[in-house]
Amino acid sequence: MDAHYVVLDVETQKGFHEVDRKKLHLLKVSVACAYDSRTDSYTSYEEKEMLKLDDLLKKADMVVGFNVRDFDMEVIAPYLLTPISRIPVLDILVEFEKVRGHRISLQSVAQATLGASKSGTGWDAIRLFNEGRMEELKSYCMDDVKITKDLFEYGLKHGSIKFISNRDYQTHEVPMDWGRAVRDLQDKKKAAGAFPSSLF
Repeated sequence: MDAHYVVLDVETQKGFHEVDRKKLHLLKVSVACAYDSRTDSYTSYEEKEMLKLDDLLKKADMVVGFNVRDFDMEVIAPYLLTPISRIPVLDILVEFEKVRGHRISLQSVAQATLGASKSGTGWDAIRLFNEGRMEELKSYCMDDVKITKDLFEYGLKHGSIKFISNRDYQTHEVPMDWGRAVRDLQDKKKAAGAFPSSLF
């Protein structure tokens, strides 16, 4: 794939027990981590460094993530100069839900598709932030970015991903047409000239 994409994951300072779910920006960023396909590199950003992340996101053809559209992007929106509505997003969870009709955890998909496991939970991330253990927090966030990147690349290569159902505890394969998802983004952005005419 020739597209310049960024894989993003964001951790927060607060949890939903403290903030209204309709006001995600109040969760505030503790750290954001990103993979840049153009440089094949990983970078972490603390709250004070969000403008550097903004610079990366606005240059990318699209942002890839897991639950990134309705969570991560909403959390970082107040920090960015670029409106999040102008940043094309491919959300693996959204694409999964289109096919299966229900949501799933990153852990379930990672375990079934990659044989990998998350290194912690969102609550662990909040605890690490509150304890000032920023390097451990960045490591946890980066692990999620690496898992999400590997899932995306697996889907590109195989045209599917897998998950473990919490109903029958079996592994199921789910078709994933990333090419179609990208073309859908193209159609929405073409009029504004904010997206390249061809990515594949």
